[in-house]
Amino acid sequence: MPSWKYSIHAPKTVVTDALAMQEMVLDWDAEIVVSGREIAEDRPDDWVFEAWLPRKPNAADRMALGDLFTDGAPPAETEKLEEEDWLTLSQQGVDPIRAGPFHVRTPDHPAPDDGSIPLVIPASQAFGTGQHETTAGCLSMMAAMRTRGVRPRVLADIGTGTGLLAFGAMALWPSAQATASDIDPVCEDVVLDNAATNAVPLGSKAGELLVLTADGMHDPLLAARGPYDLLVANILARPLIEMAPDFAGSVVPGGHIVLAGLLETQEKAVRAAYLRAGFRFAGRIVNGDWSILWLRRRRHV
Repeated sequence: MPSWKYSIHAPKTVVTDALAMQEMVLDWDAEIVVSGREIAEDRPDDWVFEAWLPRKPNAADRMALGDLFTDGAPPAETEKLEEEDWLTLSQQGVDPIRAGPFHVRTPDHPAPDDGSIPLVIPASQAFGTGQHETTAGCLSMMAAMRTRGVRPRVLADIGTGTGLLAFGAMALWPSAQATASDIDPVCEDVVLDNAATNAVPLGSKAGELLVLTADGMHDPLLAARGPYDLLVANILARPLIEMAPDFAGSVVPGGHIVLAGLLETQEKAVRAAYLRAGFRFAGRIVNGDWSILWLRRRRHV
C-alpha cells in the first residue's frame, strides 16, 4: 500500500518538544505515526521530525502536525513511499537507549546481553519509547530511588502512555501492586499489548499491573487502589500544578512522587505548588532542558 512520509528538519529541542506536544493531544489520529531522530552522530543537535501516513498528507494532517510546533512549524518535505512497510520504516533510526539500569529498544533491535533491564516499546508509539528526555529521566530517577532504599508496596503511573514507566517500576519493585492509568482510552489497549511483549503480569494483585482509563485521581477504581506509596506522573507543567492537591490526597504520608514533563524554567512554579500541597524536595535530575523531580509527602502536614 502506498504511504507517505512528512519530514521537518529542526534543532533537537524543537523536535523533542513537538513529540512531547503530540503525546498530549487526546484526539490524535492513530494513523499518523510520529518519531524524531538525530541526522548524524557528529551532528547531535540537528534532528529530523518524521510523520508516517498511509495517505498523502491533506490540509487537516498538515495543520495537526504543524500545531505541534509552538513557535510555528519549519518548512516540511513530503515523500511518497511505494509498496513499503511504513511502520517498519518509522522505526528506523530509533536507537536503543540506556537510562540507569534500563535498556529500552524497539522490537527490531536485538536484546541486550549486558545484564541491563530490557524494555521493548514499538517506535510507532513515538513519545513513550524512552527517546524523550523526560521518559528516560523518570527511569533513571526511579532506579536512583531504589538504590536509596525506596520500597513502595502500592504504586501508580499516571498518564502512562505506552506503559513504559509502569513496566520500569515493576522491574524495580516486582512485588508491588501497580496501576497504570491514562485519560486517553486508546492507551489502554496499547499498554496491554506492550505488557504482553514485556511479559508483565496483569491483574489486581501484588506483583501485577492493572491498566485503566481514568480522568484524574477521582476515578473510583484509581482511588480505591490507593493510597499510594509512589506516584509517577510524566505529563506537563500546567496539569502537574493543577493536580497537586489531588496527588497529595492520593499519596500516603511519607510517600513519594516523581514528576516530569516540566522544563527547567517551569520547575520553580511546580515545586511551589507541591510545597503548598505538603510535599518536600527529595531530589532532581536534569535531562536536556527537562527537570525530573522526586518529592516526598510530609508525614505531618
